[in-house]
Amino acid sequence: MMLALYIVTVIFIISPFFPATRNPHWFFRTPDFIRAQTVVIQVILLVLLLILIKTFSTEILILLAALGISTIYQLVKIIPYTSVYPRKKNPFSSDGHVSILAANVLQDNKDYNDFIGLVGKFDPDLVLTMESDSHWENALQEIENNYPFTVKIPLENYYGMHLYSRVKLESVETNFLVENDVPSIFFKYPAAGNPIFFTCLHPAPPSPTENETAKERDAELMIVGKKIRDMDCSAVVCGDMNDVVWSRTTRLFRKLTGMLDPRIGRGFYSTFHARYSFLRFPLDHLFHTRDLLVGKMTRSQYFGSDHFAMYYEIHYKASQETPENPDLTVEEVEEVEELIRRPENE
Repeated sequence: MMLALYIVTVIFIISPFFPATRNPHWFFRTPDFIRAQTVVIQVILLVLLLILIKTFSTEILILLAALGISTIYQLVKIIPYTSVYPRKKNPFSSDGHVSILAANVLQDNKDYNDFIGLVGKFDPDLVLTMESDSHWENALQEIENNYPFTVKIPLENYYGMHLYSRVKLESVETNFLVENDVPSIFFKYPAAGNPIFFTCLHPAPPSPTENETAKERDAELMIVGKKIRDMDCSAVVCGDMNDVVWSRTTRLFRKLTGMLDPRIGRGFYSTFHARYSFLRFPLDHLFHTRDLLVGKMTRSQYFGSDHFAMYYEIHYKASQETPENPDLTVEEVEEVEELIRRPENE
């Protein structure tokens, strides 16, 4: 029994560091997704070891110290996305806000009315659906009286995307940035002063059943990041990113763009998997430039999908100009370019 406990402990000491190797294969990226869960397991292992071990040899003390260091390493990554982390609450004057309900509806989900009920409950300015196919498109015709301006990309491959708006959008583009069957939507939302540039994303995840590596997902985030960095306007990136907020790729994306994550100091807002509470990760994100601020931020009730929907109210800060881009190190610039090049080299 003790040998098995030692082996499991070693696995949970080492595996949290796999993503640091920057290997894009799903096996090395998976520990990023389950950090919150593995912290719980590490604490349980630590308690079991302290209870069951009778003699604390040098080897055992090294094992306990390594387990403690690995646990602290993970806590440093995830604690900013908990409510215990100090959150900056700078007072500001709002010039109004735009709200969005973003949801991976799950293509096979037939509970259309449950989702339509969420639209009625939150009454957002924008509705973004992901994994929406032609059946979902037909069902959502019901909301088009209130949302007459639409962008529709019905696909049967679990990467369809639909956007519904109360107001006419500007500079609307549908793109296939990296993969020919994985779309994204770019548009500008009209506002007093500068319009807000929105990017809606749903890149494919690294997994045994989809993309073997994270190359395509990472490249899509970096391509969008470079575009936003080159623009001088308010910007929002929203969608099912199939990545956790503490991953190196997402942190590099935020450094590249200077965007903020409204989760910091509020909580995980884990959106997947909606049916299994212990296997739940924060995969659906919204990032925004510093001249904007997310006020209300709510995770929806269950509506039949494997994801919860997210509702955001994005405020314009009065008299706040778009800040300059943060500086990048030479290594970070090279990493961004390498992530973009990787899928091209396949």
